[in-house]
Amino acid sequence: MIKSEWFYWLVGAVFLVMAIQMAFDRTNPKRYGSTAFWGLLGISFFYSTWVLDGSAPAEPLGVAALVMICLGGFNLTGKGVPKTTDEKQRVASAARLGNKLFVPALTIPVVAVLCAVLVAKWKIGGTPILEKGSETILGLGIGAIVALVVGMWVLRERKVSVPIHEGRGLLESMGWALLLPQLLAVLGAIFQAAGVGTQVGKITEKILPGGQVLAAVALYCVGMAVFTMIMGNAFAAFPVMTAAVGWPVLIEQMHGNIPAVLAIGMLAGFCGTLCTPMAANFNLVPAALLELKDTYGPIKVQAPTAGVLLVCNILLIYFFAF
Repeated sequence: MIKSEWFYWLVGAVFLVMAIQMAFDRTNPKRYGSTAFWGLLGISFFYSTWVLDGSAPAEPLGVAALVMICLGGFNLTGKGVPKTTDEKQRVASAARLGNKLFVPALTIPVVAVLCAVLVAKWKIGGTPILEKGSETILGLGIGAIVALVVGMWVLRERKVSVPIHEGRGLLESMGWALLLPQLLAVLGAIFQAAGVGTQVGKITEKILPGGQVLAAVALYCVGMAVFTMIMGNAFAAFPVMTAAVGWPVLIEQMHGNIPAVLAIGMLAGFCGTLCTPMAANFNLVPAALLELKDTYGPIKVQAPTAGVLLVCNILLIYFFAF
């Protein structure tokens, strides 16, 4: 049986190898901070195994997360000068390969779907090939490995060290922001466990005018957008605002259509995604990869559209859910 844990170990090993490379990269003025950040992340993938099986305490993982937050928050990580092709060579290579460049990227979802739909049903001696309950994540991991092989074949590259060095360059360009969505998702779970949604709901009941459907819908949608801007993730904001306003007020009290309220409410949260640096994977990471002069350029361009969409979502719920 192929276990998902093996792929987590592989990811951790890749981070550790890249951290070692960073330690010897003298072109990176903050190489020790970068090494510590990514090295701690790599070690965490291995240590988590012992935490899950109960053979090791979880506190060191919390300490590692806090240290990584400090390293990123105090700007102690940086990037070096990668040894790669120049712009002229990349343009010539792209012109020569054309649409073949999309083959490795498309390989990942194709393999992931095949694993989740077909391979998940295969068994050897009555034992499933893929760990039960982890078929999707295993498909993603297998797809990434297959895509790496396909990419090296398309580019006629024989050295495994080349994609590792290129991956390190991307990792350093994205920096600590790469992990921000995961950390904020954890924050959402903490908010839910702490009962933040319940407390927001109590406040809402005191300030919300009775029977005012439009006001309640606006509060729900704007709250989704605001909490998403704070937490950087609409999925993290959803349980908080739904527990506070969406379910008890719009659905139970005002008898709103459940699919319409919840689905469009999630879309309202995505309006907040367009306006916040906390959604690093959508806003900061692309700016870093494209080497934009204004880090917050994508947010400035997206904000007007987000405002219009938020108003549209409020009206959609008001007119179609009641």
